[in-house]
Amino acid sequence: MNTKLWIPDNESVKNSLVSQFQTYLSKQYQYTGASFTDLHEWSVSHSPQFWKSIWAFCDVKASSQGNTVVHNVEAMPGAKWFPEAKLNFAENLLRRRDEADAIVFRNEMGDISILSWAELYDKVSCLSAALRLAGLRPGDRVAGFMPNCPEAIIAMLATASLGGVWSSCSPDFGVSGVLDRFGQIEPKFLFGIDAYWYNGKAHDTLEKLHDIAAGLSTLEQTVIFPFVAENPDISKNVGAVLASEFTLGIAAEEIVFGHFDFNHPLYIMYSSGTTGVPKCIVHGAGGTLLQHVKEHQLHCNVKPGDRLFYFTTCGWMMWNWLVSALASEATIMLYDGSPFYPSGNVLFDYIDESAINIFGTSAKFIDACAKGGIKPKQTHKLGSLRSILSTGSPLSPESFDYVYTSVKKDVCLSSISGGTDIVSCFLLGSSTLPVYSGEIQTAALGMDVQVLTDDGEIAAIGEKGELCCMNSFPSMPIGFWNDPDDVRYTRAYFEKFPNIWCHGDYVAKTEVHGWMIFGRSDAVLNPGGVRIGTAEIYRQAEKIDEVIESIVIGQNWNGDVRVVLFVRLREGVVLDDAIINTICKRIRDNTTPRHVPAKVIQVADIPRTKSGKIVELAVRKVVQGEIIKNKEALANPEALLLFRNIEELQKP
Repeated sequence: MNTKLWIPDNESVKNSLVSQFQTYLSKQYQYTGASFTDLHEWSVSHSPQFWKSIWAFCDVKASSQGNTVVHNVEAMPGAKWFPEAKLNFAENLLRRRDEADAIVFRNEMGDISILSWAELYDKVSCLSAALRLAGLRPGDRVAGFMPNCPEAIIAMLATASLGGVWSSCSPDFGVSGVLDRFGQIEPKFLFGIDAYWYNGKAHDTLEKLHDIAAGLSTLEQTVIFPFVAENPDISKNVGAVLASEFTLGIAAEEIVFGHFDFNHPLYIMYSSGTTGVPKCIVHGAGGTLLQHVKEHQLHCNVKPGDRLFYFTTCGWMMWNWLVSALASEATIMLYDGSPFYPSGNVLFDYIDESAINIFGTSAKFIDACAKGGIKPKQTHKLGSLRSILSTGSPLSPESFDYVYTSVKKDVCLSSISGGTDIVSCFLLGSSTLPVYSGEIQTAALGMDVQVLTDDGEIAAIGEKGELCCMNSFPSMPIGFWNDPDDVRYTRAYFEKFPNIWCHGDYVAKTEVHGWMIFGRSDAVLNPGGVRIGTAEIYRQAEKIDEVIESIVIGQNWNGDVRVVLFVRLREGVVLDDAIINTICKRIRDNTTPRHVPAKVIQVADIPRTKSGKIVELAVRKVVQGEIIKNKEALANPEALLLFRNIEELQKP
């Protein structure tokens, strides 16, 4: 069993929202459970009652809930949650109009701006009215080519208030990558900015916006927010208008929120698209809202006035997740720019400056801080910080240890895992549960998450297999865009195990009801027919001081698969036999001989998506001489060239 690193105190457990929720259930349904495990079991066995209780406990605003909680609950896909309900997503996020902080924004230069709830409401009111006058109708798509800034949230909320469908990409995407996404959904409106800051430099986006607009035949209006310049010259963007001109003469007033079906489309999000054109995943307003308020309040203990931060871009689902915290009356904390400019302390500075309570980031950021010798515990107070969230890739036990030794001892560290596919989580944390090194604390409430073997049997504790969800849940996608018979949707999640959601993660349960993730199933290595999770190799290789990061693939070789490990080393270090032997010995000693790579090769960089995930499948395709069709999905597509025609890979 892994080491227990943190235990919540009795008082905080007693005062938690999840404890209040259990009290509510005891009154409504004679619920008698005491532990979080009891609650999870009840939430799965009483799924309709659970989701109805979330609606009430989290105070979902709607003109009608209807009498039916779910129709055809056993069908996956096919279940219809709250089929008679009418609501508006934006109305639930704009539930306050006072002078308290709604959004705090910090840019890379250290400037901080604040929007009160009243100011946010008024700005959404004006933009909503302008969009309505410009012809936005329910179901119309609105695209955002935006950084993580208040203006992006205002544009999304204005769109949702009218029943429009929001879709966004971050401005570091190339034009063709954006058109691969927005071109499929045919937007009517496009929001953008003049430029953005990254790594101390301003990067112009007006030329990109021009080319994007030219490639979208359905586009009727481009609206540009000044972001770097106060009054940018947009004269070359034919037909575009500044946001101030778009809302000219419109005064803030009561927003007339359109009330739509529970499954009215809210967001269109995209698969990573690293091995083909991205899939366009459509999410409904009601399911997104219910899942997010559940996760924020019952898993993260987000209360009114709490200050929640997540390091994200508008091209990652964590942006959508962060924004929904407004529905729990939290203050959302935004940052746009490099997390390492001017130093690796910038986000920890933000915690102290703005009294952040819940700090979300990626496993790669935590690992990079550890490798960089950053020790906030010695340089920052972090008095407000009570929870750290991590996602994007498995968080190694060493990173857990780093947080408690070098960041803060008294903090709930919750690794979470889900995806764009469900705009939420299958596995996540709880402020009322202990933290064990290397483990995700719990499965999501209301979701019957299991580990299945290849023959569809539930795996034993500690046995590795596919992460699957056995029951339907409200945030399952409405479907894929332009997939009328759900052929691609069904193939993506239900082909391996009919009527069971198969997510594509290679996982195992632990003895304490926790979870460990060993990588993506489609990236699992299979030398000699033995399945090996890539995260098991990364954990050992990246313990070596000289190794900054690594990526591992299975190379087809002599009728089998051999393990090939690529490593990016510290500046000035050259891979030699001594380092290779150290890496291989560490892997052999701490895993199995099957895990030991047949080849260890140094590379200058490792390709990753815009959200920081390394792309094993794309690297494997390049190594095997296949064509990568969609390099625009990558943050550093040039890195793929480093893996082409490597002489060492042609040798035994």
